[in-house]
Amino acid sequence: MTLPGPGRVIGRVANEAAWARACQRAGMFGLESPVTVARMLAGLYRHGPVGGLLSAGAARHGRRIAVIDEHGTLTFAELDRRANAIANGWRAVGLKPGDAVAILARNHRGFLEAVFAAARCGSRIVLLNTDFAGPQLVEVATREGVDLLVHDEEYTDLLAGLEPRLGRFIAWREDDAGPPPTDSLDGLVASHPGSPPPRPGTHAQLVLLTSGTTGTPKGAPRKEPLSLAPFGVQVERIPFRGRGVTEIPAPMFHTLGFAHVLLALALGSSVVLRRRFDPQAVLDSIETHGVTSLIAVPIMVQRILEAEEAGERPRDLSSLRVVFVAGSQLGAALATRALDRFGPVVYNLYGSTEVAYATIATPEDMRAAPACVGRPLRGTTVRLLDDDGREVAAGETGRVFVGNGMQFEGYTGGGSKEIVDGLMSSGDVGHFDEAGRLHIDGRDDDMIVSGGENVFPGEVEELLVTRPEVGEVSVIGVPDPTYGQRLVAFVVPAAGESVGPVDGEALRTFVRDNLARYKVPREVRVIDTMPRNPTGKVLKRALREMAAEEMAG
Repeated sequence: MTLPGPGRVIGRVANEAAWARACQRAGMFGLESPVTVARMLAGLYRHGPVGGLLSAGAARHGRRIAVIDEHGTLTFAELDRRANAIANGWRAVGLKPGDAVAILARNHRGFLEAVFAAARCGSRIVLLNTDFAGPQLVEVATREGVDLLVHDEEYTDLLAGLEPRLGRFIAWREDDAGPPPTDSLDGLVASHPGSPPPRPGTHAQLVLLTSGTTGTPKGAPRKEPLSLAPFGVQVERIPFRGRGVTEIPAPMFHTLGFAHVLLALALGSSVVLRRRFDPQAVLDSIETHGVTSLIAVPIMVQRILEAEEAGERPRDLSSLRVVFVAGSQLGAALATRALDRFGPVVYNLYGSTEVAYATIATPEDMRAAPACVGRPLRGTTVRLLDDDGREVAAGETGRVFVGNGMQFEGYTGGGSKEIVDGLMSSGDVGHFDEAGRLHIDGRDDDMIVSGGENVFPGEVEELLVTRPEVGEVSVIGVPDPTYGQRLVAFVVPAAGESVGPVDGEALRTFVRDNLARYKVPREVRVIDTMPRNPTGKVLKRALREMAAEEMAG
């Protein structure tokens, strides 16, 4: 094994020290009593960074409200006890360290209880996308070797036939009247002690899902970090502060929502959750709860701005200190509009499931260059390389490669992102401006980002071509003012009269029934022939030109 050189070790220590100072300024820890410190350390030792984070919060902020959702409120101490009881219940049914716990839940307390309970059992925690279709869920659960499944009651029919060996547990019941059933999180809380479960002996592993070119969502595992980096890089650049109120409409099964609910709880902040995004409800909440931090994807920011503009009165948004945006391209127009309404509190993070974080654009960055994604964070290297792996000259466009020590470990189904000199490809191309701010110019592959979700056209094409009336199909992304990009499917009908005509709405329904909602083409266009080059490859550039001409006309 090659040990890191002295310079690298000194650099890591210096970074950790800087992050520790930033976390202390933010209020993540301070001058606590010896008893409180002992309880915090005991929880972290027993259950690791994620499972112990809630224990530390309960020791420090026990009576403070941790979660506000449609069921009411939970204090840090109550949430801690409930997670313990659920973990004890799962251990009783045979859950062992390293077993896989899958969670299919919207934003509410049950999602958090399941995550913290699974972490305290040393589990592999697989976060499932609530937009996945039934076949995708079954395929992912089978590939990931799921041993225990937690899901909201609304997904029961969707999961028909999926029976993990340790059972299924309901996280959110549509009707919570009467005693809770034994196969629910509430039932486990009612029937098991809330004392801390035994130390599992291994730390939990988080598996986030991302779409792949093969048509199956890929698992991107990441171990619990033994570093302050995930929190430190943000609070050093962004004014998150302890004991605030954080509203998280961004889904928690994605990195954005998940990372920020952990950050909020680590800061002792109350987290406001809602199962479905409602821009008017978010505006009400900002005023009612005095929200200090809002975590959202760009389309949500746009919907919130539109809802306020359509309202009868201006909203009091003065409590907001941070509007944190990530997940898809913010864009210059929306960045300027958000800054104009919210004030200098908008921050835009650029990263991905695989590389974690890369850059953050501050309000000052976006006022100077609205389309930028900011500058690299402490401890992060961002380089732009050409196709031969050489760094491009200043101002030129190159493939984005990122190194920060937080990259994922490779897809669970095999394979990884390209790595050059320890830096991982983000899949994007971009350039640095004269001030050192990164601008993203597009993708270096065929991936489409629509409404913050990653879509690979090949997956949709492979599904549509199974229809008898479809001879050829090619799916592209075209600019969309609301979602960044929207999908358009170009279809050449199959030969022969017996197959029937191409019905665009029928094809859209077929995709909706088999893939995630965000993979459904917004338009299906029937063409006579597919443009191809001499080797037979579809010329998607020509399709984009056709789409642009039609939109212009």
